[in-house]
Formats: sequence, C-alpha cells, structure tokens
Amino acid sequence: MAKSPKTIGDALQPEVPSASEVAAIIAGVHSDPFAVLGIHQTDRGFCARCFIPGAETVTAVALNGQDLGELRQIDPAGFFAGPVAVGGFHPLRYRACRGDAEWTVTDPYSFGPVLGPMDDYFVREGSHLRLFDKMGAHPLKHQGVDGFHFAVWAPNAERVSIVGDFNEWDGRRHVMRLRRDTGIWEIFAPDVRPGAAYKFEIIGKDGVLQPLKADPYARRAELRPKNASITAPELEQEWDDEAHRQHWASVDQRRQPISIYEVHAGSWQRRDDGSLLSWDELADRLIPYCSDMGFTHIEFLPISEHPYDPSWGYQTTGLYAPTARFGEPEGFARFVNGCHKVGIGIILDWVPAHFPTDAHGLRWFDGTALYEHADPRQGFHPDWNTAIYNFGRSEVLSYLINNALYWTEKFHLDGLRVDAVASMLYLDYSRKEGEWVPNEYGGRENLEAVRFLQNMNRLVYGAHPGVMTIAEESTSWPKVSQPVHEGGLGFGFKWNMGFMHDTLSYFSRDPVHRKFHHQEITFGLLYAFSENFVLPISHDEVVHGKGSMIAKMAGDDWQKFANLRSYYAFMWGYPGKKLLFMGQEFAQWSEWSESRPLDWNLLQYALHEGMRRLVRDLNFTYRSKPALHARDCEGDGFEWLIVDDHDNSVFGWLRKAPGQKPIAVICNFTPVYHERYTVSLPAAGRWREILNTDAEIYGGSGKGNGGRAEARAGADGRATATITLPPLAVIMLEQEN
Repeated sequence: MAKSPKTIGDALQPEVPSASEVAAIIAGVHSDPFAVLGIHQTDRGFCARCFIPGAETVTAVALNGQDLGELRQIDPAGFFAGPVAVGGFHPLRYRACRGDAEWTVTDPYSFGPVLGPMDDYFVREGSHLRLFDKMGAHPLKHQGVDGFHFAVWAPNAERVSIVGDFNEWDGRRHVMRLRRDTGIWEIFAPDVRPGAAYKFEIIGKDGVLQPLKADPYARRAELRPKNASITAPELEQEWDDEAHRQHWASVDQRRQPISIYEVHAGSWQRRDDGSLLSWDELADRLIPYCSDMGFTHIEFLPISEHPYDPSWGYQTTGLYAPTARFGEPEGFARFVNGCHKVGIGIILDWVPAHFPTDAHGLRWFDGTALYEHADPRQGFHPDWNTAIYNFGRSEVLSYLINNALYWTEKFHLDGLRVDAVASMLYLDYSRKEGEWVPNEYGGRENLEAVRFLQNMNRLVYGAHPGVMTIAEESTSWPKVSQPVHEGGLGFGFKWNMGFMHDTLSYFSRDPVHRKFHHQEITFGLLYAFSENFVLPISHDEVVHGKGSMIAKMAGDDWQKFANLRSYYAFMWGYPGKKLLFMGQEFAQWSEWSESRPLDWNLLQYALHEGMRRLVRDLNFTYRSKPALHARDCEGDGFEWLIVDDHDNSVFGWLRKAPGQKPIAVICNFTPVYHERYTVSLPAAGRWREILNTDAEIYGGSGKGNGGRAEARAGADGRATATITLPPLAVIMLEQEN
C-alpha cells in the first residue's frame, strides 16, 4: 500500500509534494501542475513526479530509452514520484505498467514554455500580428520531441486543460501553464499527431466547470453535428499565382473591371446523391464555369466553421477553420490557387460583427463575458439572437484582425466582404430607446467598432496591397470607402444598397406606372460617386419570401424575361462594380434554398439559356471596354444623355474614360417599340451597336439598329442620331472612330 505523503517527512522525501497538492492534482483542480509535476531539483538532486491514471508501476526513461529510475507510487489513483538520474532539466518519458499491459507516456510537464516575453509584450500592447501562428494548436518539434503546442486566452479561468482523443478527454492529464501577464494558457503536448479531436476544459474562478470549448483559433474542425477542433498540420500549398497577385497589387482596383459571382458553396451544385461537393470537385466545375461566364471574382458566403446549415455560415463558431463540409483546409487552398491560375479572384464573406451562443463557442468562454460585452444592451444582438464582440478589448480586436490577416496570408484571398457593418457602427442598431448604452460623448456611434474597422483595413491593406475589403453598410455613414488618414473607415468598396432597393422597386412596377417613379432610376446618380460602390444583387434579395429575380419582374413571362435582361444590362452599364448571386444569371424561377442545388435543368430552355448568354456577354463587354469600368467610381466617367423622358421611361447616358471610345447606354423600360427615337451623342459619325438585350440569341424579339447608328452634326454643333429602341430593352452604342 502506498504511504501517505503526510507520513513522510519532507526532509527525508523531498520529492514528495504535500498531500493537499497530490489530492488537487488527482482531482484536477490544481491551477499550476507545472509547480508539482515534471522534473524538480531538490537538495539531493533531481526528482520526477507524474500522474498516470491506471498505472501500477512507473519507470522514468530518457528520450533515448535509458532507464533513469523507478518511481514510487504515492497514491493508487496514479500519482508517482522519485529521484531520477539526470543532470538537469530534460524531457522525460515514463514506462507505465498495469498487469501485462505496458505503455509509454511522454511527460508534458517536463517541457519548457513555447511562447516568449516578446509574445507577451505584443499581446499586452494589442499589436501582435502573428497570433494565428502562436494561438490555437500548432505542430512543433520542441526540445527534441514532436507534438502540438496549444495556447488559449482565458484570463479569468481557475484552470484550463486540453482534452482530446490523445488523453481520453481527461482534463487532469494536460493542465495548461498560465502566462499571468497576458491571461494566455499554453502547453506543449508531446506525441499528439495531426487529425486528433480536442477541446478546452475550463474551470471558472467560481470553481464551476464550463462546457467544453472549441478552440477559437482552430484551423480545422469536426464535421457537424460534431463540434470539436482538430489538430492540423501547417498549411502546405505550392502557389502558382504570383502573376495574379502582382497584377492586383500594382493597379488601382477602382479602375479595374470587377464582376463578382456570389456563391453558396453548399448549394451551387451537388453530387448525384445530394451530398456536398468537395473543394476539388467544386474546382472542377465552378472555376471553368466562372471563367467561361466572364466573372472576375467569386465571393463565397462564409465558409468558416458553423454548426447550423440554414445560417449560411453567418453564425460562425470557428473563424479560423474552413468548414469541414467541403473537406480539409488544403482543399480550399487548392481551389484558390486554381482560380488564380485563370485570373479569378476569391472574396470571402467575413463576419466580425457577432457570434452564436452555442455552448462550445465563444460565449462566456472562461466563465465570464470575455469576447462579448457583459451588458446585454451592448453584448446581445436582438435581430439574430447572437453575441456582439466587445470591440473595446484589445485581445478581441487582435483575435479579429489576426483572422483577417490569416485568410489573406495563408489562403491568398483577394478580398473580404465584411458583413453587417451597419450593426457594428450604431449602438442603437435594432434597439428601442433605453435598450442601448450611449458612447462617451452621449452619441449612438460605436466609436470602438469604428476604430476596429479602421485598424483592420489599415493593417490588411498595409500587409497585402492587392487585397480589397468591401463593406456591407446599409446607411449613409460617411467615408466608408475613404482612407483612414482622411477620416474614412478605410474600406476599398461599399455595397450600394440604395441602388439595389430603388431599382428593384422600379422594375417590379407595371411599365405603365414607371413614368411616375422616374426618380427611382435617376436619384442614385446624386450619390453614385460619394463612395467606391459595388452594385449588389445578392442572396439577400432571393430569400425569405422575396422570390427570385425573374419572379420580381413585372408583366407576363415574356415581359419578365425582357425586364430582367434590361435590368442586367442597365446594371452593367451603370457606374459601379457588379455582383450577382448564383442562379440569377440564368433566371432561376424558384427562391434560393441552401438545402438543394440550383435548377440547372432550366438551361435547356431558350429563355433561360438566353439570359445566361446575356450575362456572359455583359461581363466580357464590361471587361473589354475601359469606358464601362475605368471610371466606375469617378463622376467624370458618366454623363446623362436622356434624363427627363418620364413619359416614355427612356434613359440614356454616356460612359467614358480618358483616351477611350465612349459608350452610350440607352434604356427603354416600357414595352413600346420606338422606331425613330432621337438621342444626342457627343460626336458625329458611326456608332456601333455592341449590345442589344432584345437580340434573338438572348430570347428577345430581334428588334434593333442593324448593328449601327449614324450620328449627324446639327447647326448648333451637337450630334444627334435617330435610333430604334426595342421594347423593354437596353442597347449599348460605341463610337467607331
């Protein structure tokens, strides 16, 4: 029978800790096992102490297999101690036996820390920009042994352990070391291999055991409904995209053609059995499709790990982990590389505004409101029943900013579309009087969120000049896409929600009533150049009972298709970058659902195939004509030609760029066929009809100008052309000489 430590004098047995410490180790409540377990120096030399549940005998051995001494059983629960024949502090292994069973354990408490004082300094300062290489789980050869280093921020915890497949989910075996200056707990867990499931076991200051927590910095996670984190090797990818990245780093993005195809990766297409495609399968299908269609970028709805499919990824529990739904993270890296090789950029929908309250997530992470505000007036989002990040904590800001840097560096992302920016900027967002806390000046602006967004943009653009950030901001907050040094938020672009609302309202009206709502088309030009705008027809417009784009259009089926064709050409001819959600390019009738693939069978019908051809031709026309894109964000690239023809609902404008042939965009938004409509043009001569949405190849009636129009100079020096305006159609004319 093992002797009680109380019966052994400390002077005689210096390697044996006190009975209370042994009991605390066995119970898993000791807050600093490194002070007890591992190698320790006594006045007689070195001793080793270990806790190996289930062992009857334990022998300490060196990494080379040399026996260093048999340890004495201090407690039958598995606590052993005894002198060891070593000359200093070295990693140890233990040969444990129980009956005929024998196994080896490498002692995690015999290793020194991995993080250093400079990490502590930058963490405290809030300026650590490599946290994604330090926090979470990383493979490491430490003091001659392979394993994983784990680190997690939990400053208010009494005890934090790493539990997983490698220790039978026993929180007593890998209790972490607290770095008191930063509140970060760390441990090197020897012999842990990639692919192991793990979580953090946390005891709060009140002694209450929290639900097991997934790793906030995990780079891989289990497939839902499981929710543990997975140890992952460092990402390895042979990148073939230097030319692509150099191009975007060397140009003014505002003056480049940008046409974005917004995709929900889980429902664009699926396998025949209805299961989700892997990243490699998506690459085989989606990349050629987007390349053929002429889109310059793919924007994915959030692909970071999330537990609930119908959240579409917007309620993420693993900001650093590409979701396991489509395979391992390396698959996503291969997908991005494949896109870059054919000149397609990748934009990721990014959600730093809020997070879900799932028990394994960030909520009350260490038993306190750590990542979120404790006050529900600041920390709870009434629209989505989610928690709001505490943008006033430097550690939270570092977590989010490092995440933006992580995706852009490790996966070579071309952009981040930041979700729900308006909800971040206003303290009273979706709140009634008395349900929000004013800022220090008594206002409703969230000054901490403003500083976060400015710092995020400043650091992302500073580290990766070719990357773009795009704000989904639905209010008139000033200077969203202006530089931080000029008082702006620092985004590259902003979604033009006003354009989307006004124009969809206009096109949903019967054409006979449109003359009374002329301003829904013209009003947007009053502010079209106040920001660098993206024109978004996104997933938000085709869900929750809003119907599909084709279903929104007014009129019978022929008119619906004609209206949608003219709407797309109107949008592609309008100043601003373009974004279209998947399925709308071929006029899917049904509302989008994340639970099924798009209705690709519709492409066998001429009207749907015609719509797809039109979007393809719009993309290539937009990309090949600098007049249509080089001044998307600048007023000198736009000039009204026809602005006040209310009665006919006809609009016309000129798109232009220095040194380029101008393009006239003429829109007829009624079914009336005008055979002799007079329009002013900037120069006499022949103008070529480069696009006509009423062409038969698109499903139209085939009316048009025979490919060209002639502009003649008048006595006043102005040129006019008499042209044919097809019904519910848009034509584009380019000056020939």
